[in-house]
Amino acid sequence: MMHRLPAELYSWLSETGSLTKRLRSVYGSGFSVNVLFHQWKPAFIDETQLLSIPTAHFHLLREVVLSGNGQPLVLARTVLPAQTIKIAHRNLSHLGNRPLGEVIFAYSDLELRQRQFCQVSTNNWTPQLQTRCTIDQIISGRRTVYVIHNQPLLVAEFFLPALLEKFSADNNLFGEELGTKPL
Repeated sequence: MMHRLPAELYSWLSETGSLTKRLRSVYGSGFSVNVLFHQWKPAFIDETQLLSIPTAHFHLLREVVLSGNGQPLVLARTVLPAQTIKIAHRNLSHLGNRPLGEVIFAYSDLELRQRQFCQVSTNNWTPQLQTRCTIDQIISGRRTVYVIHNQPLLVAEFFLPALLEKFSADNNLFGEELGTKPL
C-alpha cells in the first residue's frame, strides 16, 4: 500500500538534530516529557538485532510522551543497553522527566549509525498508550541507532496526529512510500 507523506511529516522524519530542541523552540516552557515506562527488561527481538546485542539480556527500556502545552505530540521508546549506560557514566539511566535528547546530543562523539522509517497501526500500542494519546489511526515514525563512546542505543519516535496538524504548512504531499530504509 502506498502512503503519501505530508511535507511536515517528512521534515520530522528526516530531522537529524534533537527533536527536543526543535519542540522546545516552538513550545518553550510548554514542552514536557511524561514518562510512561522506565524499567529493566528484555527488548524486542528486532530491537536487539538492530543494536547487535543479546536478546535475553535486560536493558533499560524507557517510553515517554513528548507534549506541547499538554497535547501529546510524539511517542518515544528508548532501548539502553547496560554497557551504554556504564560508558555514559549513568547519565542515561536517571533522566526522570528530562528529555533524552538533551543528554545524548551533548556528547561530542554521538553518531547516528542507522535510521529506519515505519508505520504502525493502533493494535500495536498498549491500551494505556491508546487511552493516553487517543491513537485511532496508523502512526508514522522512525527508529534510530545512535552510538556514544562506541556503545549503541535505540530511539524510536512516532509522530502523533496533533503534531502534524500543528505544523501542517500546506497540502503538498510527497509521493514517497514508507518502508524500512537504513541511512
